[in-house]
Amino acid sequence: MTYLAKPTLHHPDLRKNSVGYTRRDYEGKISTLCAGCGHDSISAAIIQACWEMDVEPHKVAKLSGIGCSSKTPDYFLGNSHGFNSVHGRMPSVLTGANLANRDLLYMGVSGDGDSASIGLGQFAHCMRRGVNMVYIVENNGVYGLTKGQFSATADRGSKSKRGVANSDEPIDMASLALQLGATFVARSFSGDKQQLVPLIKAAIEHRGAAFIDVVSPCIAFNNHAGSTKSYDYVREHNEAVNRLDFITGRDEITADYTPGAMVEVRQHDGSVLRLRKLHPDYDPTDRVKAMDYIQQHQAKGEVVTGLLYVMPESSDLHEHLHTVETPLNQLGERELCPGAVALEKFNAALR
Repeated sequence: MTYLAKPTLHHPDLRKNSVGYTRRDYEGKISTLCAGCGHDSISAAIIQACWEMDVEPHKVAKLSGIGCSSKTPDYFLGNSHGFNSVHGRMPSVLTGANLANRDLLYMGVSGDGDSASIGLGQFAHCMRRGVNMVYIVENNGVYGLTKGQFSATADRGSKSKRGVANSDEPIDMASLALQLGATFVARSFSGDKQQLVPLIKAAIEHRGAAFIDVVSPCIAFNNHAGSTKSYDYVREHNEAVNRLDFITGRDEITADYTPGAMVEVRQHDGSVLRLRKLHPDYDPTDRVKAMDYIQQHQAKGEVVTGLLYVMPESSDLHEHLHTVETPLNQLGERELCPGAVALEKFNAALR
């Protein structure tokens, strides 16, 4: 029997941050994802970043859609606000919540299926409108909940678990975010916590649409040779009366490499993921050069990681719409119903 519950007792000497919370206070429920899943490493990075930044959990709103990635908000910041929306619709739900209460820190967690397929239009408008949020895509190139079909981010020529090559061109979420006007764009690898935690911190501090594309290997469906995101074909045919899968636990894949260097990260199946970290003299404030840099290294089969672009003097949707400083959910009847005279004056201005 398995008990998916964490002990309520904490060691009395656990170190606290400046707002009085221990790192355990930023955790959530026990993960039900596959052992060794890169998504759990991302959750750990979010926990670490929020704890080190003294973020108060109850001032965070975490939203998601549908998919393995969209389950992860349950595994971090258990004492924050949370909403699991419809498939691909997280950005619009988050936008509405943000317009109603601008005082919260909004964190949207999605996947390559949730954001690059059914939710692509939602992603596009969220980026171009500059919604003040941290948008994290946990990118594994497959639909993990439905047994590993190609997602829209799977590279052309990569093979499925049945050996079928993907004939479609991939959607590069980071390049798309740059084109759509996101004012903070980054990419990282779930196994590189040293890089990912600071990127999450920077995204939290940023005002506007902050997007992080995180390559996150799916150990269940991408651990076979022939896939650029690396997944195995578990079983081609099963003639048994029951169809059962058993996925062994794997050690977390990690990578530690210096800026400007390229490293080959060997996956569970022996295939290799090539990552290149941005060079120290790279200028992250030039949007056009950032897009060109990504394309140049993508042509070499390399995945560029790090802070790709940032607009230091950015703004958000509230500034664009000239909304009031007081959150809409705190306005009373007097402010929301100013009376017939004010209404007539407003209508007259529209005639």
